[in-house]
Amino acid sequence: EDELQSGLHAAFQNQTIIPVFCAAAQQNIGTKRIMDFIATYGSSPLDRPKLTAVDGDGKEAGEISLDDPNPTLYVFKTVSEAHLGDLSFFRVISGKVSAGMDLYNITRRKNERIGQLLLFNGKNRTSVDELSAGDIGTTVKLKDTHSGDTLGDSKSELIVPPCHFPTPSLHFAIKPKSKSDEDKIGVGLATLHGEDPAFEYWVDRDVKQTMIAGQGELHLQIAVEKLKRRFNVEVDIEAPRIPYRETVRGKGDSKYRHKKQTGGAGQFAEVWLTVEALPRGSGVEFTQTLVGQNVDRTFVPSVEKGVMAMCESGVIVGCRVVDVKATFYDGKQHPVDSKDIAFQIAGRGAFKEAFLAAKPCLLEPIYNITVKVPEEYMGAVMGDVSGRRGKILGMDAEGKFQIVKAQVPEADLYQYATTLRSITGGRGIYKREFSHYAEMPKELEAKVIAAAKEDREEKEE
Repeated sequence: EDELQSGLHAAFQNQTIIPVFCAAAQQNIGTKRIMDFIATYGSSPLDRPKLTAVDGDGKEAGEISLDDPNPTLYVFKTVSEAHLGDLSFFRVISGKVSAGMDLYNITRRKNERIGQLLLFNGKNRTSVDELSAGDIGTTVKLKDTHSGDTLGDSKSELIVPPCHFPTPSLHFAIKPKSKSDEDKIGVGLATLHGEDPAFEYWVDRDVKQTMIAGQGELHLQIAVEKLKRRFNVEVDIEAPRIPYRETVRGKGDSKYRHKKQTGGAGQFAEVWLTVEALPRGSGVEFTQTLVGQNVDRTFVPSVEKGVMAMCESGVIVGCRVVDVKATFYDGKQHPVDSKDIAFQIAGRGAFKEAFLAAKPCLLEPIYNITVKVPEEYMGAVMGDVSGRRGKILGMDAEGKFQIVKAQVPEADLYQYATTLRSITGGRGIYKREFSHYAEMPKELEAKVIAAAKEDREEKEE
């Protein structure tokens, strides 16, 4: 038994064996056995007396030794409690830490004062005056310290390498059920991300939705339940809108006149504009080739402002316009009624007309995906990728696993993680990253345009 214990202990240190346990925390089934196992076979601080540290750029910068007298703390978790505020769980890597001690957050370059020191045992908390190297403790109300930060001496530049979390594999859009919850939802999401860095959120300004992302449906479901239970925020889950882009395939021309006569001063502007396609990734280019005195040059920025506003709001489905060149080549003005706002409105109208005359089309985001699956599921996975309009780029072998590399439109990746888990019995994983924008098939483009038109009409009603 002694040999088995030392052999397993060594294997865990080398990470050649990773133990897996089946337990149920809520029913308290197997909890004691897991704790006993960790106590017997797990790592102690003495197993790794030296830790390789990095600098602010993530490069190796030296070692932190267990017997170093200078204090070094690594904050590995942050939990927010209603009555106490943020609880920072840390491990003392070297030296000693005591209540009231001033430390330096080396990661964020901020000074921190350690307040009350606590030891947690389940729900029980014990206040202590001092903790030594190897101890795990908790402190409260640190001003600007988060999970993954290193606290230490102000002269130290050594940072404990932070944990690297997997990129999210699933994301949803969420919307509060009532307008009054809009402020609370931001606080709730920021708190959840602070406690669990693998949970991410952001506001996608392109599609005007708040996104949450995580490792799977259960991960996100728990986050939504926490929003409801802890922050009293009810949310609806929606499918994320796709950030399409609008562009043109040809060249269009417009001579747009804006004329408005009211009781007071009127508005007049006429803008002659051409719109043509640019190569992918070029953005939006605005130029003027005015000759003569038909239009005062002071109105050129007004026309540009109108064109750029139209590019931002979109023409056919309300998505951003890219890869076009707009040329303001002529126009007309009125000595009294021509003004900045008139040329802005004319610029918007001229751009819209010329854009619609230049064979407009939609671009959709394409993602590179890397799927790792056991060999026996290769056929099913490749068939599913092809069914999602995917393009297989290549395959590699890694032991008994196959790595499939493909490009798939974002619109067809919604809930892909769930489908992959179902196809492979939970043994397939994937990661994705944005690649480029590409032109959409005509039949799908028509459906998106029709849906956008229907959405607009509903809002107008």
